Amino acid sequence: MSNTHPDRDTVHAALALAVRAPSVHNSQPWSWRVGDSTVHLYADTGRHLPHTDPDQRDLVLSCGAALHHLRIAARVLGWEAVVHRLPSPADPDHLAAIEFRAGTPTPDAVRLARAISRRRTDRRRYTSWEVPSAYLATIVVAGADSGVLVHEVEDGFARTQLLRAFEQAAWEHARDFSYGVELAQWSGRHASEEGVPARNAVKTVDATVRPFSNPGLPQAVVRDTDCAERMLLLSTSADDRMSRLRAGEAASAVLLTATSLGLATCPLTEPFEVQGIRNRIRTDILDDSAFPQLAIRIGWAATGSGPLLATPRRPVGDVVHPL
Repeated sequence: MSNTHPDRDTVHAALALAVRAPSVHNSQPWSWRVGDSTVHLYADTGRHLPHTDPDQRDLVLSCGAALHHLRIAARVLGWEAVVHRLPSPADPDHLAAIEFRAGTPTPDAVRLARAISRRRTDRRRYTSWEVPSAYLATIVVAGADSGVLVHEVEDGFARTQLLRAFEQAAWEHARDFSYGVELAQWSGRHASEEGVPARNAVKTVDATVRPFSNPGLPQAVVRDTDCAERMLLLSTSADDRMSRLRAGEAASAVLLTATSLGLATCPLTEPFEVQGIRNRIRTDILDDSAFPQLAIRIGWAATGSGPLLATPRRPVGDVVHPL
């Protein structure tokens, strides 16, 4: 290892954590290219889901989450990632060029790096235990550090409108045959390195849970019908590729921070995949002041519901290539 660039084993260790990031339908739409002194992140458009994600917004969000995971992994390994986002104007799929400089692991980086291996997308019901306001404030600040607005959608008109948006999107998708075929192709799997496994899909109980194929995860048993989960809406001032990449980084920060605090999380994108519904969210909830990118549900998992198994990932060697 030199003083200016981590060695090959360190880079691959960091990338092994980066690819634990969540992605739309666990499609893992990223490609990493490693040079002598840089690492480059590319969108793998061959893994684009056209009927779920017509404008590639989910794809870029997914890559942004992986980029943030890499930054955390590098920091805990003693390196600071210097990120140049969208460095090639002629190649919009070249999302980031990353250089490194020596750094010192911080306690926050250690906590977030540990959360990478513990984080799961928990689609089950959450309990009625309140999420402390101090926890929520910490989570919001973590997401806002990426220049993204993280806004809690509280009970009342805004929450009603958001839940209605989920219902409308589910209805639109239920009528879309091509979307249904694509969803079936990417879910309900048992022995695969990609897609949403049956063991991580739960039977739909409300519109915020996407109806993946062959759900095999038992629904959490809770003793009351009240739920104290928090719903966070992540939005950006613009709606270009840079903004979406940043929103993905912010989503990673929110998810890892919540996980480090012991909370369950579930990123949600379905109502933002239908343009007309997304426009209504922007108008009804954000007063046309920002562009909504995704929501994240946060709460306490039921103690008796059992741990979730990790979703599979493609081998690092399949997504990391020499420059």
